[in-house]
Amino acid sequence: MNRYFYIDAEGKQKGTFSPDELRQENVKHETLVWTQGMEQWKRAEEVAELSFLFTGSSVAHEAVQAGEMPQSQFNRPAAPYGSQDHQPMPKTWLVESILVTILPFVLCSSFLSLLGIIGIVYAAQVESFFNRGDYVASAEASRSAAKWTKIALWIAIGWVLLIIVTIILLFVFVGSVAGIGELLNT
Repeated sequence: MNRYFYIDAEGKQKGTFSPDELRQENVKHETLVWTQGMEQWKRAEEVAELSFLFTGSSVAHEAVQAGEMPQSQFNRPAAPYGSQDHQPMPKTWLVESILVTILPFVLCSSFLSLLGIIGIVYAAQVESFFNRGDYVASAEASRSAAKWTKIALWIAIGWVLLIIVTIILLFVFVGSVAGIGELLNT
């Protein structure tokens, strides 16, 4: 028997519940539900196993339990039941990774700052994993995004410092050459 999550009227995720327990939760036709094996959230009235909630009889519910109705063939990794209920979404690092990728490349022409693209890819995965209920993968993507964003940031800082030192040395060299030229002319 499947265990279901649902989105309540306030937009909060609740779960897990058996189909019989969902009847006690007063799930309505338009309530979004999800169970392991479903590709995405669906309205409760679209799920064959839950049709008995709206017909008043448990005939359909008993048919699903007996294996007479087909189940979805999709499998999806999910965190243990209820693990997302109390955990906030990890930081995505998306804005930071975009900034440390584009700005140094434009300002310094450092191809090494393009390593920040790896951070962008991981940052884009954080919210996706979290919304699917896979908090562990979401947290790991956040850690990877932070790592690659920081690597790109330190590379950018190194390039800026290298440019500053080069400019200073250039002025010192030009100044010393000009000083030698003045000494030779006198």
